[in-house]
Amino acid sequence: MRGHAATRPAHPASAPSVVLGVVFFALAQPAHADIFGKVDKTGAVVLTDTPGKAGMSLIVAAPALASRAKEPGGTSSARVDGAQFETVIAEASETFHVQPELLRAVIDVESRYNPHAVSDKGALGLMQLMPDTARRFSDGDMFNPRDNVLAGARYLRFLLDLFKDDMELALAAYNAGENAVIRAGYRIPLIPETRAYVPRVLEKYRRMLPASS
Repeated sequence: MRGHAATRPAHPASAPSVVLGVVFFALAQPAHADIFGKVDKTGAVVLTDTPGKAGMSLIVAAPALASRAKEPGGTSSARVDGAQFETVIAEASETFHVQPELLRAVIDVESRYNPHAVSDKGALGLMQLMPDTARRFSDGDMFNPRDNVLAGARYLRFLLDLFKDDMELALAAYNAGENAVIRAGYRIPLIPETRAYVPRVLEKYRRMLPASS
């Protein structure tokens, strides 16, 4: 279960004790869970399977996540059937007035519909939200598909409003951050990943639109 943490007794941490602690903690976790850890001020070893916590470093990468090949824009090599997420996509689209085709395109490029996706930069879930961004737009669990898609749609709505419904700029900001787009003079930043990301999402989005659009 995500969010589980353990602390070993407060005494100077030796290498064998850290390794032993990691082994026991790992045995208690699901096979897909990464393990993060640190040694606190008292010398106690603190372990958790929740990414993004202050001071924590990745100690053990789960095989399913460690082997995922990443492409620009956060796409993972493993695709999950997206039909199971249609209900929440429709809810998010109606709630935040973001086209469902745009949500599907972003999810496809970001995570290939993998709700457990974690990027090498720490972006989480279906819509690959960074922890700080997730906290701005939700107090939910970013590995919960509904929480993640609602937060991602809310963020996209914010970006579309900020950039006056300019979809290219909104997508560039989704990838690089709104401040990067503003610093670039309200243009797509000269960041190779972002310059590849925007047309990839738009291509998928346009292919999903009804023929009459």
